[in-house]
Amino acid sequence: LEMKVGQFPVEAVLVEEKIAIDREFFLSFAIDDATRAPTIIFAPGGGTGIEDRAASTRRIACDVNRGPEDSIVAEATASCGLSSTHATQLADSIRKLFAAAQKVEARSFEINPLVLTKDGQFVAADCRITIDDYAVARHPELKIEIAREFDHPPTPLERVAYAVEQNDHRGTFYFAQLTTAAGKDSKGLVGFHGAGGGGSMMSMDAIVNAGFTIANFTDTSGNPSASKVYRASRIILAQPELVGYFGSGSGVASQEQYWSAYGLAKAFWELDLNIPAVIRLGGNTEDRAVEILQRVSRLLGAPIEGYRKTDAPATIAARFAELVATGKGAKWKPRARRMPKFIKDPSVTTIPVKGGRVWIDSVQWPQIRGAVETHSGGLIVDHAGTPVSSVPGEEFATKDSELLTCEVECRLAGVEGFYLELDIPGLDELLGDKSAVKA
Repeated sequence: LEMKVGQFPVEAVLVEEKIAIDREFFLSFAIDDATRAPTIIFAPGGGTGIEDRAASTRRIACDVNRGPEDSIVAEATASCGLSSTHATQLADSIRKLFAAAQKVEARSFEINPLVLTKDGQFVAADCRITIDDYAVARHPELKIEIAREFDHPPTPLERVAYAVEQNDHRGTFYFAQLTTAAGKDSKGLVGFHGAGGGGSMMSMDAIVNAGFTIANFTDTSGNPSASKVYRASRIILAQPELVGYFGSGSGVASQEQYWSAYGLAKAFWELDLNIPAVIRLGGNTEDRAVEILQRVSRLLGAPIEGYRKTDAPATIAARFAELVATGKGAKWKPRARRMPKFIKDPSVTTIPVKGGRVWIDSVQWPQIRGAVETHSGGLIVDHAGTPVSSVPGEEFATKDSELLTCEVECRLAGVEGFYLELDIPGLDELLGDKSAVKA
């Protein structure tokens, strides 16, 4: 129990009764991508090397609702030289395989071997199941903590990130920690934020070739909300000892890049970023996205530079190295976010949104009303001297990204009194502190 398999510690040892085996069979359920239908693969012989015994392997097509046809199952089992009783039992095992796979929404369900014991019983001697990632949330009975294929036990920060992904399905957010320490000859740990798998890999190569060690892999793609990008950025910056923040993806993403820029801008301001950030936001509205980053950089003590799809990852990685060198070894220390003081005022106006709430300074409302109404796109308006939602509460709750935009634009314009608080369950506890309240 003290040993490790790869990076996984052995937590339990399974001791099973030895089975007296008479015969072995191979039985597998899979989703056939070619036919877009479930298929059962059956062979009268289990163990390894099933791929080399194609001639004796039967593929049984299945109706997605009803499963395999009884006549086809009977034909497959009839060729095994079993007694009628055992053939019936085997056919029943095939049907049970489909039912079990259907129940848990499996992508694959392999029994190898399915054995016939000497006392005439069919037993699944070994079984492997792959559950569809998107079905995991519907099956708490399976106790799958994180539907991710990590090469290590999930870290506390990965658990926080996975909860964010499960609570907001607008776009993709993938976060994996890679290391907590830079190599001996490395220029330092980098918080990596990609967008799109292939482009992210190319960008990771660029930053590694520039002499850095990547602390994490993060991907926010598929048209993520500004709120999702904000949460991703805060999770990346929950890692200590970073020398900089490097964001770069495919450069041709079909998603509005300004949403990502607004999410990053909010996170960088809340955490008072003091390490360099180089962000390549290639794709739709990239010019607007770069401008947003340039504007928020003026509010912070660290350089934040935005780049477009025409800027090669290797080029911006070299620029990143220059900025880090200028910082003379400064390293990031995770911290609580800063929040405005007015949220503690008893007269403050609060409106709930999905995963958070809007705070509006009621005392300052007459002065900030015009800016808030404009930058919120009319989502918040004045009613008898009080800020209110202009749309039903259920609809307003889904406008978190638009309200995040409003907050950032108000701040960039020097307008205080509007704040969007977005929850990240478990993050403050992980950092060992509650959110700070600052001016």
